[in-house]
Amino acid sequence: MPVRPHTGLEIDGFTLGEKLHTGGFATIWEVTHPDQDLHMVMKVPTILDGDDGPTIVGFEVEQMIMPRLSGPHVPKVIGIGGFDVMPYIVTEKIEGGSFLAVFQQAPLPLSDVIEIGARMVAAVADLHRQHVIHLDLKPENFLQRKTGEMVLVDYGLSRHDQLPDLLAEEFTIPMGTYPFIAPEQYLRCRDDPRSDLFALGAMLYALATGRNPWGTPQRLRGVRKRLWRDPEPPRAIRPEIPEWLQEIILRALSVDPMRRYQTAAQLAFDLAHPQQVTLTARALKTRRDGWLQVWDRWRVMRKLRRFDAPVSVAAQLASVPIIVVAVDLSPEGERLAEVLRAAVKRMLTIEPDARIACVNVIKTARIGIDQGTDDQGNNLHVMRLVQLKAWAEGIELPDHRLTYTVLEGPDPGLAIIDYATANHVDHIMMGARGYSTTRRYLGSVSAKVVAEARCSVTVIRLPEERAAA
Repeated sequence: MPVRPHTGLEIDGFTLGEKLHTGGFATIWEVTHPDQDLHMVMKVPTILDGDDGPTIVGFEVEQMIMPRLSGPHVPKVIGIGGFDVMPYIVTEKIEGGSFLAVFQQAPLPLSDVIEIGARMVAAVADLHRQHVIHLDLKPENFLQRKTGEMVLVDYGLSRHDQLPDLLAEEFTIPMGTYPFIAPEQYLRCRDDPRSDLFALGAMLYALATGRNPWGTPQRLRGVRKRLWRDPEPPRAIRPEIPEWLQEIILRALSVDPMRRYQTAAQLAFDLAHPQQVTLTARALKTRRDGWLQVWDRWRVMRKLRRFDAPVSVAAQLASVPIIVVAVDLSPEGERLAEVLRAAVKRMLTIEPDARIACVNVIKTARIGIDQGTDDQGNNLHVMRLVQLKAWAEGIELPDHRLTYTVLEGPDPGLAIIDYATANHVDHIMMGARGYSTTRRYLGSVSAKVVAEARCSVTVIRLPEERAAA
């Protein structure tokens, strides 16, 4: 007879304490272990005597995926129990609780919408980098650490693109939480990371307006209409929402995955650079599409069986990278800047859909000191921004794929690294000047970036310096 969880039960050295939560598919218990100092919880699936196929398979999926995950955006796994006695997963306890209560207070101040949204997107971006699509993003599946990071939980519907998809093998019905499920999930697609971006867009919409974009359908049939029916524009509900935020939300909610953000990193980048978001007609919408447009979409979508999906999560992320280009705008760096620009253009032949973030660093005496103006009274920040844009004209990219940022700090290398980390950058390109005694003993900016950046780095030198080396 299978063991049922109860307070005081001891299993594999874990002792169950108070029951913390009862959900539709599992219970959560506080647990202790003599060899562990962490606060821990145990998740046990609710397996009854009837047909519990989805619950069992979903829990098997969690047990396969969660031990493979790491980092601040996922709970640390302590132990796993098999189905032979009592299935369970023990993880660290995330003290901050779920964000459901926060969503129930929506609409939130716009500054909170942007800040919370950025942290949610950062968590999803980290998950995607680990080859996992969550496929059930909703407010209660976001927890928060005391240090501020969002933590994603509940991987029962998730898909790891390097593991068998047990749910797809066993079941044919679409699965997910109906207010947030993406159109392609309705069409039984489980291998597109852009489905998570749709759910993020739906949650941003809810935080900003206090409503779900398509209400709260209780049946799968209610999900189908989002294939052809657009949501009410956020600014029609709350006029103070800025156009750039409506642009981000409605782009994330595009029916066709190809018209959405292609990666969570791209979505995070726009949230962090609102002044550089390219506005389209959707940013200006104040009403839903007319019946004729909806009718035309219905005629097309009612016959649709599937959207094209990427080969894998990794392939999707690699196809649309964010590339930071650190440009030296000093007079002595002019030739190197030209060579760097040529290298960027060559890179774009390999990565034709890349987004280029041009940065320059104003070195200050110490953190918090604004360099201000030059000897002629010109604002240095504005001057560098103008110079950056002039340098980038030769790259010949549309505006929505180019951004410009002037950083400030006492350590230019650290400023570039911090910017790349905060913006989920995939690649850094930068120039390096010739060798010198000072650089040999004190180190160079490029050497620091190469050594400490979390992404790949390409360092460009002048042709004669490469030949001399």
